Amino acid sequence: MIHHRNEWPRFLSYGLVHADWIHLLVNMYVLWSFGGIVEEIFTLLFPARWFLYFLMLYAGGIAFSTLYDFGKYKEEPHYNAVGASGAVSAIVFSSIVLYPQGKIFFFFIPVGIPSYIFGALYLVYSAYMARKSNDNIGHSAHFWGAVFGAVFTIILKPSLFKQLLEQII
Repeated sequence: MIHHRNEWPRFLSYGLVHADWIHLLVNMYVLWSFGGIVEEIFTLLFPARWFLYFLMLYAGGIAFSTLYDFGKYKEEPHYNAVGASGAVSAIVFSSIVLYPQGKIFFFFIPVGIPSYIFGALYLVYSAYMARKSNDNIGHSAHFWGAVFGAVFTIILKPSLFKQLLEQII
């Protein structure tokens, strides 16, 4: 619809529609879990503009995360994508850049995984699953949303890249 009917607002509006309640709840839980970190640190780093930057991060994550699939599927009129997963991935990776010494916990793993290790594993997994493409999940949106979140945050404050590298090393 974007390509054939010039419905360009769909680059953002698809992020407001979800496949089901579980999809919506998972996205909102992850946003709640990581968004607070981004909001808190953005407030400290950019007191006058934090909300604008947070909106740009979120909306940019939605729009940027779908560009790859748009290029790949623009001639297929029945292709569709829904969900805010690209934006949520942008928030998660922004939090990793802002707070690289953080840990991510899963119910089945009793020890926290350093966020930068989780980030690397997440990117590898998303790229692999996008290439495999045997489910109905937008893995490339997860991947590109994550990339956008990290790059956008570093563009806002380039010294964060050095801080990230120091924490990893």
